[in-house]
Amino acid sequence: MKQIISAAFLLFSCFAAISQNIPQDMELNDKKDALVELKTSMGDIVVELYNDTPLHRDNFLKLVGEGFYDGVLFHRVIDSFMIQTGDPKSKDAAAGEMLGAGDPGYTIEAEINYPHHYNKYGALAAARTGDNINPERRSSGSQFYIVTGRPVTENQLEAMQMRQHEEELKKVFSDLVKQNRDSIEAMQKINDREGLEKLRQRLISETESTVDTQPLPENLKTDYLTQGGAPHLDGAYTVFGEVVKGMDIVEKIQKVETDRNDRPLEDVKVISAHIIKEFEK
Repeated sequence: MKQIISAAFLLFSCFAAISQNIPQDMELNDKKDALVELKTSMGDIVVELYNDTPLHRDNFLKLVGEGFYDGVLFHRVIDSFMIQTGDPKSKDAAAGEMLGAGDPGYTIEAEINYPHHYNKYGALAAARTGDNINPERRSSGSQFYIVTGRPVTENQLEAMQMRQHEEELKKVFSDLVKQNRDSIEAMQKINDREGLEKLRQRLISETESTVDTQPLPENLKTDYLTQGGAPHLDGAYTVFGEVVKGMDIVEKIQKVETDRNDRPLEDVKVISAHIIKEFEK
């Protein structure tokens, strides 16, 4: 822990310089979450939107109601990982055109609720730009992905959890450094090494108290060990729903042939999206 924080401490020096009928063959539980049907050129997919990620739920329902997703392509498809869509520029895209930068002109505040929601097989999550330009991990206003992934071993899962913990430590420490930038620069100017060291120790203590290590929930471990998913994305992307029908269609889509930019050589599109069950408060 001390080595991780000490490495991150090098940052100090940087500062010096409408609803339709529900499909009859689908079994529903007593959840109050909304359901949306995506009719694609390869078959139908039904997703459930979680009520505890209301910003993403409401935005998705708004876009569906406006017909925003009608005609968009699955522009990024990676076998044994995920399929991604939601780029409005993909509707009239030429063959081979690189896609993925389109959006409705806004982003959404992150609603990361890990480990309650995680990137399991069938998870529905928001795409976003990287931490280097998006440290708040705000979600794309329209792009989303559906996870396929593959099963992992216990050792792989533990290693990924450790890496994620280390990355979170560094991120929290870095944020604290930025918040204390003025104090750091002032002490550097007068070469107040004692003051800098006291501040460093305080920031280490705050980081350790903020980033807590908890054992992985058994349901999460079971899902990843048996069905798979993308655990390396956990804690960094907003998971706001899951597929409840049509994972066979998702499987078919992930197997299509793609170009070097992971775009399918033959277009796979969302023909239409419809709300088939409103959420209940």
